[in-house]
Amino acid sequence: MQQITFQTKLTLLLLSMLTMMSNVAVVTMLPHLSTIFKGVPNIELLSRLMITLPSLSIALLAPFLGGFVFKVGKKKGAIMALLAFTLFGTAGLYLATIYEILLSRFFFGISIAVLMIVTTSLIGDYFANEQRHKYMGLQSAFMSVGGIFFIVGGGILSDINWRYPFAIYFFGLIVMIFAMKYIVEVSNYTQVQEDDTYRNHNLWYIYLLAFLLMLVFYILPTQMPFLIINVFHASGLLTGFIIAMAFVFNALGAISFAKLKRRFSFAQVYILGMSVIATGFILIGFVKDVHLFFFTSPIMGFGGGLLMANMTTWMLHVAHHTKRINSSAYLTSALFFGQFASPLVTHPAVVYFGVQHFFIASGFVLMGIVVTTFFIRTLNKNI
Repeated sequence: MQQITFQTKLTLLLLSMLTMMSNVAVVTMLPHLSTIFKGVPNIELLSRLMITLPSLSIALLAPFLGGFVFKVGKKKGAIMALLAFTLFGTAGLYLATIYEILLSRFFFGISIAVLMIVTTSLIGDYFANEQRHKYMGLQSAFMSVGGIFFIVGGGILSDINWRYPFAIYFFGLIVMIFAMKYIVEVSNYTQVQEDDTYRNHNLWYIYLLAFLLMLVFYILPTQMPFLIINVFHASGLLTGFIIAMAFVFNALGAISFAKLKRRFSFAQVYILGMSVIATGFILIGFVKDVHLFFFTSPIMGFGGGLLMANMTTWMLHVAHHTKRINSSAYLTSALFFGQFASPLVTHPAVVYFGVQHFFIASGFVLMGIVVTTFFIRTLNKNI
């Protein structure tokens, strides 16, 4: 195993953090769009697409971008992606129409796809087995802590002017300096010695579970701001702090992954995490005072942090090291297909139930699925 420096590890953490802030930096701005662009048809749905349209471009293009990263190299690919990240991320500062901004968000997603492929494959290159489990917890925790600053900062800026949160994406230039200096590419894949017992190339079940995870978890950033601001009439700053609390517990969930993995299988951790998210949904649905969201939202955050660390580590554990870039690309595609599909799939239910009752209904449906899956696994240990 090649030894890497603290600076290289920090750079990898910063790259991972950018993939998290790609959406959370602007979530508190979304409810303002229905007022700013009130004459635009279907603006409620279009405003939700502001954070999920990048997910569509990632989902569609990530499998092809894996080949691009393989050809140009991980370091050069990261640098090019960081330039695009800054250019398209900040475009909302000056573009005039909602459709122009949405188009820029589509191109912005391409940069996120490349960054995710690079960071995931580099984790596979740098770490193995228990060391990888611990790093995945650290990475998710770092992403979550970074997300706290970005979402609170976005909340403060959105209260001043709805365009200002887009300025946060200039942070990509700072990370690019680190990437140019400290990213180390590993050309000899034989340095990673791992248990090959479970190695295979057919990872469809991991990709499917990753899709379902994001389909469910992305209800938090796509629906919570509307619930807190439109129903409880909270400010963007308060909304930012509430969602930031979810990221605090997202970090705690990620850190808990390594310890839980010693006792449970990847599949068992997945079931456990989904049950936590379902509980969070139900409790959010019964909130009557806006400040109680500080206690309910973190439950979902914990489950999400646990599951994200679990999914990436599961994929890296099963994928052959020679297929690591392609496997990372397909996992990225599955995760972001889930993100993009989330508001589209849930929007009819939100309209039917209302946003708060929707959380209750979703929680009970998800809990029913989790309990059913648990009993099926109990009856058949081979599943």
